[in-house]
Amino acid sequence: MGKLAYIFPGQGSQYVGMAYDFYREFSESADVFHTAEQALRMSLPDIVDVVLKGPEEKLSQTIYTQPGILITSYAVYRAMKSAGFPDPDYVAGHSLGEYTALLVAGGVELFEAVRLTYLRAKYMQEAVPEGKGLMAAVLNIPPEEVERICELAREFGVVEPANYNSPKQTVISGEKVAVEKASKMAKEKGARVIPLKVSVPSHCSLMRDAADAFKLKLSQTPIRNTSIPIVQNYTAEEHTKAHEIRENLYKQIFSPVRWFQSVLYMVEKGVDTFVEVGPKNVLSKLVQQTSQKVRVFNVEKVEDLEKVLKAL
Repeated sequence: MGKLAYIFPGQGSQYVGMAYDFYREFSESADVFHTAEQALRMSLPDIVDVVLKGPEEKLSQTIYTQPGILITSYAVYRAMKSAGFPDPDYVAGHSLGEYTALLVAGGVELFEAVRLTYLRAKYMQEAVPEGKGLMAAVLNIPPEEVERICELAREFGVVEPANYNSPKQTVISGEKVAVEKASKMAKEKGARVIPLKVSVPSHCSLMRDAADAFKLKLSQTPIRNTSIPIVQNYTAEEHTKAHEIRENLYKQIFSPVRWFQSVLYMVEKGVDTFVEVGPKNVLSKLVQQTSQKVRVFNVEKVEDLEKVLKAL
């Protein structure tokens, strides 16, 4: 029997009504929403209504999306525990999802995690004026080729690899003109390029000021050594020590997400089963693109619980 990893999605997987069936059917999940409401009562008092009822335009705002996805994924996880799911051998999350992973690993309390994701979103949103930044997914060319293209396009402004999602998909991030130039070069190399509908150019050097502002809040938040190893985006390696986790959360904001490298690390450590926990199945697809040797499941709806638990 191989090892088990739980993985948690980040921004972009949100939709109105996510986890509503868990909220309705599991008291453990409802408790997650109620705690989040308390944590954000001064900042986003309508967070639960926006997640469960919309409107979509509001949920798509970074300050709602980030805590909203954390609440949703953790509410699903609490229902999984209630249903008898085993503890994982590893946890990992994509970008924002790393905070849900930290929660599940026992490194932080829910109240503090919700506050952190709100503040993270707030500082990121404030770091770059609306319309100045851009992100784009570059498909079907190797990551090394994307890195070379970014170097060439850098004369037009900031453009950097932001997410190494799979061997076939790298997201670039930076200033709008430079990202557009890099996108054009990538298309000339045979890539398919998809501009992303995001308001913040995440995981690039434009986020350095946001990270520095957030660092103080991180330092003031109680973070513990984890009982489950968390494979972090910044290093694509496992961590359990609180001081390392804190530093990697800070650096993650302005550094690329090494997602497929994280998946390969877990596979090398003996993980043969991944369960994506939360809205949509974006990470499940990326894992399948990265390794054909593993089983991949996702728990998004209440009806998934029995099916996935039986398969495990």
